[in-house]
Amino acid sequence: MAASCYHCGAPVEATAPWSITLDGQRHPLCCPGCEAVAQAIVGGGLDSYYRFRTALPERPSPTPADEARYQVFDDPGLQDRFVRQDGDTKVATLAVDGITCAACAWLIEHRLNALDGLESCAVNLSQHRLQVRWDPERLSLSRLLAEMAAIGYPSQPYEPDQAQQRLKQQSRQMIRRLIVAAVGMMQVLMFSIPHYVDGGDLSTEFERLFAWLSLALTTPVVLYSAQPFFVGALRDLRTRVLGMDVPVALAIGGAFVASTWSVVSDSGDRYFDSVSMFTFFLLFGRYLESRARTHYGRSGNALASALPSAAVRLDEQGDERVIPASQLVPGDRVRVSPGAQIPADGTLTSGLAQIDESLLTGESLPRLRRQGDAVHAGTLCMDSPIEVMVTRVGDDTRAAGILDLTDRAFAHRPRIARLAEQVAHRFVLNLLVITALVALVWSLIDPSRSLWITLSVLVVTCPCALALATPTALTVAHGRLRRAGVLVTRADALETLACLDRVVFDKTGTLTRGRMQLAEHRPLSDDEGSANNGEMDPAAKRRHLALAAALETGSEHPIARAFAAWRDASCQASELRNHPGQGVEGVIDGRRWRLGQPRFACLGQPVTELPGAGLWLLLACEGKPQAWFKLDDQPRDDAAETLAALAQRGLAIEILSGDRAVNVGQLARTLGVDQWRGEATPEDKLGHLKARQAQGEKVAMVGDGINDVPVLAGADLAIAMAGASDLTRTRADLVLLGEPLTGIVEAIEVAGQTRRIIRQNLSWSVLYNVVALPAAALGFVPPWLAAIGMSLSSLLVIGNALRLRRGRTRRTATPSPVTASPGP
Repeated sequence: MAASCYHCGAPVEATAPWSITLDGQRHPLCCPGCEAVAQAIVGGGLDSYYRFRTALPERPSPTPADEARYQVFDDPGLQDRFVRQDGDTKVATLAVDGITCAACAWLIEHRLNALDGLESCAVNLSQHRLQVRWDPERLSLSRLLAEMAAIGYPSQPYEPDQAQQRLKQQSRQMIRRLIVAAVGMMQVLMFSIPHYVDGGDLSTEFERLFAWLSLALTTPVVLYSAQPFFVGALRDLRTRVLGMDVPVALAIGGAFVASTWSVVSDSGDRYFDSVSMFTFFLLFGRYLESRARTHYGRSGNALASALPSAAVRLDEQGDERVIPASQLVPGDRVRVSPGAQIPADGTLTSGLAQIDESLLTGESLPRLRRQGDAVHAGTLCMDSPIEVMVTRVGDDTRAAGILDLTDRAFAHRPRIARLAEQVAHRFVLNLLVITALVALVWSLIDPSRSLWITLSVLVVTCPCALALATPTALTVAHGRLRRAGVLVTRADALETLACLDRVVFDKTGTLTRGRMQLAEHRPLSDDEGSANNGEMDPAAKRRHLALAAALETGSEHPIARAFAAWRDASCQASELRNHPGQGVEGVIDGRRWRLGQPRFACLGQPVTELPGAGLWLLLACEGKPQAWFKLDDQPRDDAAETLAALAQRGLAIEILSGDRAVNVGQLARTLGVDQWRGEATPEDKLGHLKARQAQGEKVAMVGDGINDVPVLAGADLAIAMAGASDLTRTRADLVLLGEPLTGIVEAIEVAGQTRRIIRQNLSWSVLYNVVALPAAALGFVPPWLAAIGMSLSSLLVIGNALRLRRGRTRRTATPSPVTASPGP
């Protein structure tokens, strides 16, 4: 039976480290917030509260009215617009209001993960989004939304245009709060200067006048500009999770109340200038941090909002009709005019055009696309009208897939980010305890100085810089890599990148262009098995090519694209099966055909020698050879440059391929790679990788095909190419969105810089608090200087993180793909 939290009664995980000791007995607690409150109660001598209480404290939970308000979102017709079915679970992205820092993300995930039926949830701090996955049989969407509202984060289905409007509205409101705080601060300082300069010789009438004017000017600063801090503090106290807003609200509220009482009673000191300055500097720091997060996380929102809302569909007669893009289905034909965006993924059926794919790949130059080439939703047709046969729409498009992978990167924060969050949570608890002790000591030493010294301790040591140190650097790094055409899909990817020892590359489609063309066709026999001397009439030759094309139908491997031009509607294969690293098989006209490695095609029987060097595939019927096909594939233009750059950084480079050893060796020599291995099955690749890891190496694997999925899953870091299969991309930690391989080099550079900057930020945050706390506790730091010091500390951390945006984005020109024309 699961233990219950001694403070609030919530379930406690078996591995939870939080507890409180009372009367010599240890009692488990569910979270740092409950631990902080419980220790404060016991430390304050109020432990009798636990002995004599008759009921647990009220825990914020959704009321029936809240759930009724959100029940409209359980309607299946409405959910079709924003909910995606994934097996037995549903997935949706929500726009969340009220998120301010990493503590908010922790609270949301901690609360939702306790719900029965929730599979996973991931907060995207940069874009204020929440991706949830739940079992509809056990949990309803209305319950999820009501739960979010109950803890102070009202949410609604994410729609790009509305989300952008909300972010703009929040930004404008933050600017208004900042302006009010700035005006109030300047005016209050003006009224405070005579008091400091005149040394107390100001007349009583002017002293009272300036005091009341300061009160009048500080009141809107506290009630309006500082409102987010009080709202956040109340939410933290209700949910028993101590965040940065608690000490901030205590400092502002305590100073304002004490100063107001001083004015009313005409006794004591006033701190209106410190209150207004603290509010302004803290708001200014949060504004800059918010701008940095939204600016470098903007690519996700831009990607979602770039899809056109309308499409021009063609009927069977070729007549045009404008319809909502959401009504397109696979098989539709659409016409795209120059300067318009493609509304769905598809295949170019007519025309020749330059397509701007910068939104998806980061490549600034448009690419030439010909008939038969794939085009993607959200890309821009530059120079001529085209017709597209729709293959994927809505959530199945590549743009939607990239957006999902981006959100997945925030599902779990990196280890160093989680460590920083834990330190920040505990720091707030310790700060409150230390502040209480400082107040007690100074009330005995000098009661007249006790209040402002206590306020200085609260303000100067507020761990905002510590909380910003990691997420700001990660957000900027993700934004820079996204612009460079590298998509980070898992939280720990950057941390792993920075400590790699070896990078292993697949060959076909990775180090080579992956755009294979049929170079040679050698018939061995006709379909009935009669031998010949390599001569075959054109009709029989087309038959062989159509058979190969039918067997490759549905495959996403580069080999399949080499046969696409010879597909024939009269030649269809059934019972298709892909054998990773070996080939494909299927039934055509009642007979079983195979295409691939010689021994595989001939059912394990001995095969004559291959015709020569190169990539040769054997077509066989019922185990009897029918024809050889030779495919050509050239190395990528930037492959040698990329491998040399990685080697210069001390990384070991290796090629691991299922291709013939002679072909792999030839490519390795061309690219200057000493370590390589050919004719490796997926099992061989995985075993080789495990052996490297057993020697203590951190290994990254770069691949693109389904046969690479096992080894990608076993690698410390998995990198998928732009043309990788969908399954490969979902298993990857990094996805290259463009053709250049040099994105890998830039990712490693950025990862190293990010790790250094995070360590610098954390070191500075700790050093600042180690120096500032004793100085404030000893009375050397007045409240106004504490406000400036705390704000400058946060701004320094943000500015240091923004250095990541500088860097040379690597680009290597890649020729536009040329569609193979029917060959030999």
